[in-house]
Amino acid sequence: MNRRRLLLGAVATAALGGCGTDPSQGDAWHRGQITVGTGPTNDVFNQIGGGYADVITRHLPGYEAVAVPTNGAAENLQRLVRGDVDVAFTFADSAADAVAGLGAFANNPQPIRALARVFSSYTHLVTRAAGPIKRLADLADRRVGMGPPRSGTEVVATRILTSAGIRVKQVSGSLNQMIALMRSGDLDAMFYSAGVPTVGITALFERNSTYTLLPTASVLADLQRTYPGIYTDGSIPGSVYGLIVREIPTVTIPNLIVVAVNLPERLAYEMTRLIFDYQGELELVHPEGKNISQAVASHTLPVQLHDGAQRYYSGLG
Repeated sequence: MNRRRLLLGAVATAALGGCGTDPSQGDAWHRGQITVGTGPTNDVFNQIGGGYADVITRHLPGYEAVAVPTNGAAENLQRLVRGDVDVAFTFADSAADAVAGLGAFANNPQPIRALARVFSSYTHLVTRAAGPIKRLADLADRRVGMGPPRSGTEVVATRILTSAGIRVKQVSGSLNQMIALMRSGDLDAMFYSAGVPTVGITALFERNSTYTLLPTASVLADLQRTYPGIYTDGSIPGSVYGLIVREIPTVTIPNLIVVAVNLPERLAYEMTRLIFDYQGELELVHPEGKNISQAVASHTLPVQLHDGAQRYYSGLG
């Protein structure tokens, strides 16, 4: 797979690299097939990513995009590096590790590029409202869901706990698995980072009103010192999950749409343009679609913009 994509990419770059080339003319890159790595089926990445794939299919002549469910941010990067997907929705912290050769990409920096910074993911820390866990410190020695192994949620959850100086009994699992463990009483709390609202978490709160969300913003300053330019502050509106509390201050992570460096420049331009020309269609699949802002979309560092995306933001057709 990797070798095939590399060869196709080299041929396509030569054929489509010129800025004046219409992606719909000549031989389409990867024979017109674009694969988008998204997220779990009850996750915002999956919904927005599926919407983006549909936009590409309907509005980019000669191309058909398919959205692939995955475990999310970190797995999408790994699939992109292997050549299994062409587009990846991911967290800025995981992408920063990829370009720096850290974490899952230790000593192996990856030449990925960004099309856009889009909406943010919010760190959800779910626990029982009537239980003993009232703040981060109360997680000590508790059974805590950390997300799937090597996932974006696991990365941020681990960093939050490290910043707080807390050791927990870590339990790995998908969003569905963690929700099932919460319901059965086999988890005391769970982390999940995603846009708001997240379908799986909404379902948990709708079926049982005994759960609540705890703030994680107390460690934000430490995270920002340790990982400058990555984490931001934000609040989850309690109303989206039917909570009485007005808002839950939490650690947020910018989300990026990233691609391989060999994606043809004109194709990258068109794929970036589609995000904003058809943003209204993304809003229809999930409310986070309206939070995609062209004003900050080019702010993707430490991941460099793809040359085609840079041309779009610079107003160069």
